[in-house]
Amino acid sequence: MNFSLPVLPTISTTFIVLSAITVAIGWAQIKKGKRDSHQKTMVLAAIFAIIFFLIYASRTIFIGNTAFGGPDDIKIYYTIFLIFHITLATVGAVLGIISLVSGYKKNFGFHRKLGPITSYIWFFTAITGVAVYLLLYVFYHGGETTSVIKAILGL
Repeated sequence: MNFSLPVLPTISTTFIVLSAITVAIGWAQIKKGKRDSHQKTMVLAAIFAIIFFLIYASRTIFIGNTAFGGPDDIKIYYTIFLIFHITLATVGAVLGIISLVSGYKKNFGFHRKLGPITSYIWFFTAITGVAVYLLLYVFYHGGETTSVIKAILGL
């Protein structure tokens, strides 16, 4: 059996998982009152997310995205799931930036309210991102690698 995983998607998915893990660690730290550790850990989580985004965006621009290669009868479910993931990721990224800024500006009341919401969205983003990765590269062989619009919508 010849089994190989694509390098860039594997690396980028690893970074989004690392980002979610560090968000969880940061959350545990603030629950224990360790504000300095929390701040450093959340910056690290943001760095991991940025590395993911840079790899993903570079791959998309220079190589393209991989279309779903699984059975046609489940492609619509994959597409709906992918759109859900992309929406979560976008909302999570925006809320992450707002959370980081509010923390740095010491607007702790707002930060305390937004942080948990942002974290939950980020956890679901990471989980759905891993699921997309598994569906594209592990459970099924990826389809054609092409532009984002064609990969997502099949146009």
